[in-house]
Amino acid sequence: GSSAGISARALAMEALALCCRLSSTALYNGYLPVDASGDWIFQATDVCTLFLTLGLLHRVLVTERASYQEEEDSLPILPMVIASFALAALLHADMNSRPFFDTMWMAGLFVGVLAVLPQLWLVSQTGGRIQALTSHFIAMLAFSRVLSGIFMWHARQDITCAPWTGDFNHASWAVLAAHFLHLCLLGDFAYYYGKNLVTKGLGACVEVSAMDVV
Repeated sequence: GSSAGISARALAMEALALCCRLSSTALYNGYLPVDASGDWIFQATDVCTLFLTLGLLHRVLVTERASYQEEEDSLPILPMVIASFALAALLHADMNSRPFFDTMWMAGLFVGVLAVLPQLWLVSQTGGRIQALTSHFIAMLAFSRVLSGIFMWHARQDITCAPWTGDFNHASWAVLAAHFLHLCLLGDFAYYYGKNLVTKGLGACVEVSAMDVV
């Protein structure tokens, strides 16, 4: 096996995002559907995803350490994590009526959105070539954010917060803006991925101009 082309920093941020979200949804139901689908299905899915992410992180950093591109996987993530938590503390909703857990949920969203940046940085530092499976992973991240964004758009009126001024719901717009930002970050990749899928099929590597992903 090989861990070439996989960003450990991106995986670490994904794991942190899942932990933040689970810290809220495992204890409170403010950000969960009110029907039966909110009874542990979402939490169980996130737990499974977390274990898979940690397993991948272990393979990259331990099992397949020899092929890990550590020098190229160099984008600093601490500033992004700190900024995510700071913005979450300012922009969080009040769906749980618990400021700490509301902040954790929002921080999980922001960290998850920015988690794609280390992966895109690694791609740019290694010549813009993305292995087929890695490209499918990035594409599924984008697709999941589209689905999440559609859900949040329809639920935007149900997202409540303590407005800073008037009746402007800053939390609702922060959630939608985060989804939009994620799609913007992946816009160039989505073009090349779709073009590659049509012309070469699922098994081909994606060639992305390094200038387009930095």
